[in-house]
Amino acid sequence: MSTLEHPVFDCDNHYYEALDAFTRHVPKPMQPRCVQWAEIDGRRHHVVGGRLSRAVVNPTWDPIAKPGAMYEYFRGNPRGLSPLEMLRDREPLPAEYMDRDARIRKMDEQSLESVWLFPTLGVLYEELLKEDLEAVQVLFRAFNRWLDEDWGCNYQDRIFAAPYIPLGDVSFACDELVWALGRGARVVVIRPAAVWTSHGPRSPADPEFDPFWARASEAGVTVVVHAGDSGYSTHGYVEDGFSAGFSGKGYAPSIKSFNIERAAYDFLITLCYEKLFERHSNLRVASVENGSEFLSDLFRKLDQTRNRMPGYYQEDPSLLFREHVWINPFWEDDVNETARYMGADRVIFGSDWPHIEGLPQPLDYLPELQKFDHDARRRILYDNTQDLNTLRPA
Repeated sequence: MSTLEHPVFDCDNHYYEALDAFTRHVPKPMQPRCVQWAEIDGRRHHVVGGRLSRAVVNPTWDPIAKPGAMYEYFRGNPRGLSPLEMLRDREPLPAEYMDRDARIRKMDEQSLESVWLFPTLGVLYEELLKEDLEAVQVLFRAFNRWLDEDWGCNYQDRIFAAPYIPLGDVSFACDELVWALGRGARVVVIRPAAVWTSHGPRSPADPEFDPFWARASEAGVTVVVHAGDSGYSTHGYVEDGFSAGFSGKGYAPSIKSFNIERAAYDFLITLCYEKLFERHSNLRVASVENGSEFLSDLFRKLDQTRNRMPGYYQEDPSLLFREHVWINPFWEDDVNETARYMGADRVIFGSDWPHIEGLPQPLDYLPELQKFDHDARRRILYDNTQDLNTLRPA
């Protein structure tokens, strides 16, 4: 496997947002309700909806921790280092984190044909604004226009940046989806969370949102559910908030580390419980950077409800899940187990590059696939994501 005879499509790459990503297209009167900059003790921070955000230490990104800085931690931490020690080695901000032409050159070095490109901070800020629906709409419409200007929804048929679409107002979500498709988007991204609307939270599979899902199904565009701030509570066991894990109180194991998987599990099984895929037969959903260890319990629960509630489902919910959902496991997950539950044709490779939790280099993932035959490896590394990246109109 030292050389590959086929291209590679990385389904989980990230950019770091430009300094004006959250302000460039936001009208000044609305900026206090959206995102502003503030300087505190010599450091610049984002103020989101009037509240200081400490989701990252330095949202200017310069200097920045290196890709895969926490690789050893997720590999079992053989040297016994603390996470803070792993993050001390920083470098000046590389051009490829913010510039699409530099990113193309880096992709060539990394032997990547194509990537899906997702936000770093953009997947965190809907939660902080969710009770101000107008601010959510203004911010993410502006954010998507910045994204299109700086990266493009489809750049040279190699970089496919995903517009972020909040679902709280279904007319707005539909308009943004139509705009994204008009700009060449092959993928859009939402967060795994209940949808906050003007009349309170709703399930993402509530028929209220069927106009959005129907348009996605009709267009044949893939909807990515990507890890972010889903607003999950730890019910008092530990401090809530997205940045609490590395707080000044020191680092310790806690149930907070399961929040990403919990959010994805709840989101995905709800789509099945409420029969979203029965209503929208052409819909494709990809779960990215949410892990895969929840699959065994998810399928057990789906089978239980099928057996306990005869007549509720028109189709087997486990089979529908495998038909309509693709899973990107964490790189440290057992991809062989993921494939046993989903089938190799529903597993997609993503490196989370250049984030600290990701791989130092995308193709460092190759040893994880040594038990797969050539055809299965190609599907995971390229074919599956390439198929999802191709519009499949109903």
